[in-house]
Amino acid sequence: MAKTAVAHRCSECGWTSARWVGRCTQCQSWGSMAPHTPVASRPGGAREAPTHPARPIGQVPVAEAASTPTGVAELDRVLGEGLVAGAVVLLAGEPGVGKSTLLLDVAGRWASGSGRTLYVSAEESAAQVRLRAGRIGALADELYLAAETDLGAILAQIEQVEPRLLVLDSVQAVTVGGSDGVSGGVAQVREVTNALVRVAKARRLPVLLVGHVTKEGTVAGPRLLEHLVDVVLSFEGDRHSGLRLVRATKNRFGPADEVGCFEMTESGIREVVDPSRLFASARAEPVPGTALTVTLQGRRPLLSEVQALVAPSAAQVPRRVTHGLESGRVSVILAVLQRKAGVRLHNKEAYVSTVGGAKLADPAADLAVALAVASAAVERTYHRPVIALGEVGLSGELRPVAGLERRLAEARRLGFTLAIVPPGVTARPDGMKVVEVASADAAVDLLGLRPTRKKEYTGPPRLRLAGPDPAG
Repeated sequence: MAKTAVAHRCSECGWTSARWVGRCTQCQSWGSMAPHTPVASRPGGAREAPTHPARPIGQVPVAEAASTPTGVAELDRVLGEGLVAGAVVLLAGEPGVGKSTLLLDVAGRWASGSGRTLYVSAEESAAQVRLRAGRIGALADELYLAAETDLGAILAQIEQVEPRLLVLDSVQAVTVGGSDGVSGGVAQVREVTNALVRVAKARRLPVLLVGHVTKEGTVAGPRLLEHLVDVVLSFEGDRHSGLRLVRATKNRFGPADEVGCFEMTESGIREVVDPSRLFASARAEPVPGTALTVTLQGRRPLLSEVQALVAPSAAQVPRRVTHGLESGRVSVILAVLQRKAGVRLHNKEAYVSTVGGAKLADPAADLAVALAVASAAVERTYHRPVIALGEVGLSGELRPVAGLERRLAEARRLGFTLAIVPPGVTARPDGMKVVEVASADAAVDLLGLRPTRKKEYTGPPRLRLAGPDPAG
C-alpha cells in the first residue's frame, strides 16, 4: 500500500518541510514544526457558486460597517467608536490584570442598552462570575451566563440564546472534540478561532475573546490567531499599580495606535477620562531632579513626569538604573550631557524613573530626561514648572517631534505657561511662553543647570592633609 506523505508545517508562519526540524528556517521559531498531512486537490481548484454576487463598490451599503458603542467610552476610543457587527476582537493580557472584569462590565452595559448578551466562562464557574458581576454592578436581565469548555456546547448555546454579543473567556481554555492536540495547543486554538469567526460573520455577531500571553508579553498560541481576528487589543498594567492601559495593535475598523486608560478599584474597573494626573506628582513647585513632558499615546497627549537621582559612586563602573524608560536611550542622553553640557557623570550613579508606572518610548521625552538628570547632578531647580519637548541627537541637537502643537495645547489646558521646544513651532497657545532652543546644552544653560566651574587656585602650594580636602 502507498504510504501517505506527511509533511511538517510551522504553526507561526505556515512554512512546510518534508522532515521535522527543531527550528523553522523561515521565521526562526523554535519548536513550531508540527506534523501536517497535505490534502490533495485538483489543479485549479473546484468551481463553486459564489455566496454573494459581486456588485459595484458604490452599491455596497456602508451601514453594514457601522459601529455600536459598548457603553465604555475609553474602550470605544480604542476600538474606533464601538463594535462592528460580525467583528472578532481579541483582548490579551497577563493573568490578574483585569481582562475578565473589563469584559464582564462591557457585557453588562451592552445587555442593558443594546440587547441580549451571552457570556461564556471556560475558566471559572458560573457562581464565581456571578459574584464578580454583583461586585462591579454588571447584573442585567438580558445578560446570559454559561460555563462551557467544549466548542460544540458553546455553538449550541449561541443557537439557543441568539445573542447580539458573545464574550468568551478564554479562547485557550476551549477544546474541540475530535481534534488533535491538548487544550490551548496550536491545533485546538486554531480550530476554535476559525469556528467562532465563521459564526460571527454568518450571524453578524460581535465576538469578544480573552487571550493569554506568553512570558515575553506576546499573544499565546499560533501567530495565525492574530491574523484571523479583526482587532487585537493588549491590556497592560502593573499588579502593584491601579493604572491599566488598553492598546490596539491591530484594528480593521479604526486607528491601530490608540490607548484607553482605566483604573482598577475595589468596585471594578473605572474609566480615567483625564489620566494626566496619574503620571505627575501633585506639587506646585518643581524640585531638583524632576522634569515634565507631554507624550503622545496614539492621538491622545498625556502629561508625564521624569525623576532622576545622581549620587557619587565608589564602583569602577557606576550603576545606571531606569524604570519606565529605555535604558539604551537614557545612556545616550547621559553621554550627551557629559560631552556637550559639561555635566560630569562618569563617576556617579544615575537613577531615572517615571511617575505612576508610565512607560515612555516617545523620543519627545529625551529633553525632559536630560533636564531631570542635569538638575539632579547640580542639586538645582528652576523657579516655575517647565514643559520640555524634543528629541536629543548624538551631537546634542534638538530634533522636532510629531504633534508639537497638540502637546503644547494639552500643557496649556493643564495650566502650564512655559515650554522649551525645538526650533520650528508654527502655532503657540495663548497665554504660554514657548522658548525655542537648538540643543540640549542650550536648554541646560537657559534654566541655569550647568555646573559652576571652580576658580583656579593661584596661591602657595597646599598642604596634603589626611582625609578630605576642606577646600574641595
